[in-house]
Amino acid sequence: MFKNYLKIAWRSLKKQPFFTFLNTFGLAVGMAGGLLISLYIHDELSFDKMFADADRIYRIDTDIKFGGAEIKASETAAPMAGAMQTDFPQVENTVRFRDRGSMLIRKSDAETNTKELHVTFVDSTFFDFFGIDLLVGDIKTALAQPNTLVMTKTAAEKHFGVQNALGQNMRLNNTDTYTVTGVIDDLPENSFLRDHSIFMAMAGYADSQNNHWGNTNYYTFVKLIPGASETDFQKPLQGMLERYMLPWAQEYFPGMTAESFAASGNYLRYHTMPLTDIHLYSNRQSEMSANSSIQNVYILSFIGLFLIVLASVNFMNLSTAYSLKRAKEVGVRKTLGSNKRELVRQFLTESGVISFISLLLALIVTVVALPFFNELSGKSVSFPYASPFFWLILIGATLLLGLFSGSYPAFFMSRFMPVTVLKGGGQSKTGGGKIRNSLVVFQFAISVFLIVSTLVVFQQLKFIQGKDLGFTKSQVVLVDDTYALGSQVGAFKNEVTQLGQVESATLSDYFPIPSARSNSSYFKEGALEQENAIQMQTWEVDDDYITTLNMQMVAGRNFDEQFGTDSTAVIINEAMLPVLGVEAEEALGTRITEDLDLEEKVFYTIIGVVKDFHYESLRENIGALGLFMQKSSGNLAVKLKAGDFPTALSGIKGIWNELAPGQPFSYRFMDEAFNSTYEAEQKLGRIFMVFTALSILIACLGLFGLAAFNAQKRTKEIGIRKVLGASVGQITFRLTTDFLKMVGLAICISLPLGWFAMNKWLEDFSYRIDIPWWVFVLAAVLAIGIAILTVSYQSIKAAVVNPVKSLRTE
Repeated sequence: MFKNYLKIAWRSLKKQPFFTFLNTFGLAVGMAGGLLISLYIHDELSFDKMFADADRIYRIDTDIKFGGAEIKASETAAPMAGAMQTDFPQVENTVRFRDRGSMLIRKSDAETNTKELHVTFVDSTFFDFFGIDLLVGDIKTALAQPNTLVMTKTAAEKHFGVQNALGQNMRLNNTDTYTVTGVIDDLPENSFLRDHSIFMAMAGYADSQNNHWGNTNYYTFVKLIPGASETDFQKPLQGMLERYMLPWAQEYFPGMTAESFAASGNYLRYHTMPLTDIHLYSNRQSEMSANSSIQNVYILSFIGLFLIVLASVNFMNLSTAYSLKRAKEVGVRKTLGSNKRELVRQFLTESGVISFISLLLALIVTVVALPFFNELSGKSVSFPYASPFFWLILIGATLLLGLFSGSYPAFFMSRFMPVTVLKGGGQSKTGGGKIRNSLVVFQFAISVFLIVSTLVVFQQLKFIQGKDLGFTKSQVVLVDDTYALGSQVGAFKNEVTQLGQVESATLSDYFPIPSARSNSSYFKEGALEQENAIQMQTWEVDDDYITTLNMQMVAGRNFDEQFGTDSTAVIINEAMLPVLGVEAEEALGTRITEDLDLEEKVFYTIIGVVKDFHYESLRENIGALGLFMQKSSGNLAVKLKAGDFPTALSGIKGIWNELAPGQPFSYRFMDEAFNSTYEAEQKLGRIFMVFTALSILIACLGLFGLAAFNAQKRTKEIGIRKVLGASVGQITFRLTTDFLKMVGLAICISLPLGWFAMNKWLEDFSYRIDIPWWVFVLAAVLAIGIAILTVSYQSIKAAVVNPVKSLRTE
């Protein structure tokens, strides 16, 4: 019987190639889109689950409010790991990381450096803690000694090959020598360690041995014993404040208690973050690697689900439109003895055949589109050809989709009455109009919602790129790693400024782009108690910094090398003024210090106030900041004149090669570095745009199907209207208006939902747009325009038919 169903299904599909193509194409597009998004979501949800005992591993996070600043740190103090290992029986093991950013590295007997972008110190427990094996080397001794390191397979092959790695001596940043004691495999792309290539022994890092509880520079992970409860672990964790932090702090603030600390509005809280939640749920200061957001997963899940639902709805509408041509077939079958159950099985078999043909097409489209999708999303997702579980889920989902999509058309067609359809009444009495219309409204409501979302995302990005940031980022080149020049760094800056294409240049480790930050506590002269602490960013700059970045002074003056006292001067930003409780002019001459533990304290005098500039993402408010004139050699920012950039870059590189032969020359434009802060939003915007286009395509197919259904249903009516004198334009207008009413209803439903959802998304930004009215107008106009173009073809086609032919149809 099933074989017979398949034969009839195949013959039926071959009879109507156009409708078969539309049905198959619509489902294939929806399934391919849903499959791509499913692969993306699976990758996002799989982060860090490959590590041994991942379900028992937690990172210790720190929430601090002190000196008027609130900090949500993903790090803790250096002694935290040791204290937890000692005090908490629930803790099986600990490991710490101290990220060092990028480093220049070379073999000790080589002259040319290469740059490793992500280097970190790590405890020797690293391998056992995460279940990481060495390709070469001994786990027990690999990072046990000072000045030893382990590198990834790719890093080892870059320098000397895996098998030749052990015992090699490496020079880091042209200063320290480290011995290679092991090589590990490259870390998975879906792990928080994916970018790191060099792991140096924490045993050789003096700062890691200190008992300073005031700095939070170490990523601290704990592994709980089997059966230990994270919830039970939280309460004693808060006791670390009184047990360790306060005794240390009392050296600087005698008599400080937990009560006085809290009474000043301050707090220090520790929290556990499950390892497998970091990627999607953590958005803290100085994450080890770029994280995503569970919000994005929800958004893309919504898009993927509705692409499939839209494709299914489209299938239903096209199938019911085609059903009128099969009304007599159903009548004949019933007359010859077929019952409703057999007819339902037949029609569901047809929908199943279409679903599996669509699946084959969707798989082809997915494989072809996957590289482009990876580029679009910034992922490296692969197709899981070898996973039986994947194929089982895919085939099961296709069966369910076929049953769901074919259920309404099957029951719709199987209830045709033989007497009615064989007498020619099938076209006017089939019913189901409200359901079909509702499905079209649903399709277009989703499409309009996605149009609004896409427009808002791009408007926010445009706002970010065009906002006055308080500094000039265009035409500024950042030359990295200028510390490699050694004593020649000053000469490098001077020679670069002599180039005809260069306006000015400045040396500093700190620029308003994504990078490491330095927070410190300062105190006004005469107010050295803990309740008077002032938390602020401390940036070391030179006297050309403000000029090169075109920052604006609102009071006082800039640094000047001619003033010897400027070595103990500071320029603050406007955000610092409320903390000090003064106006800009009043702040000048105020002295501040951070040296609470020294008898001879160094006080810095405020000589100027710079206009606030954005040095963090626009999601964050501008915090207090101080610029100090100190020698720095991390990066050189070069302000170029408008014109021939390649010539300017060539000139800078030439000077570099003269002064630092063998050192890699690396540069980037500041505007590109700044825009990388919003890479996640840019990716989201591109994904929205692509899948919005797909949803509109699928919705148009559904509308096209309903227009075809309506034209067939009203064939005799159209003929009579033409005989009575109606023009083609009048008939087209009448047919089109019915659909525009449905689109109008979809717009009324979707615009408020779009406004609400995108306002929630914008709440993540401290600086954001107010959604402009024209976004909703444009979304509505696009929806109406697309609907008119889609329906017009069928309406005009029906309206131009000879009325004699129309009246003979039935």
